[in-house]
Amino acid sequence: MGAEPVPPRREVITGKAMTRAAPEPVSIAENRPVVRKLMRRQMRAALTVTALLALFLGLLPVLFRLLPAVDSADVPLAVWLALGVAPYPALLAIGAWYVRRAERNEGDVTGR
Repeated sequence: MGAEPVPPRREVITGKAMTRAAPEPVSIAENRPVVRKLMRRQMRAALTVTALLALFLGLLPVLFRLLPAVDSADVPLAVWLALGVAPYPALLAIGAWYVRRAERNEGDVTGR
């Protein structure tokens, strides 16, 4: 005949279950220095990103001035690359840096 089915193995738990306690909600009024610290750090990161973007995008006209024959009918490949390709990886990199920095700031202040 056939083999009898094997019953499933039973596991015995001998220790306490490890659970993470949820942080208790805290009033902003109680943590005013912490909130101020977070706001200062976020403002510093935002101003840094704004300065980087202004510098990067502000230098594009200087780049066009240095490139020859920009005002002719034939637009060189370098101009197309400078306008259509170069800004986007830089914008993505600056945006990714800002997101990482903002998350790190929040983690540093909240202790997570």
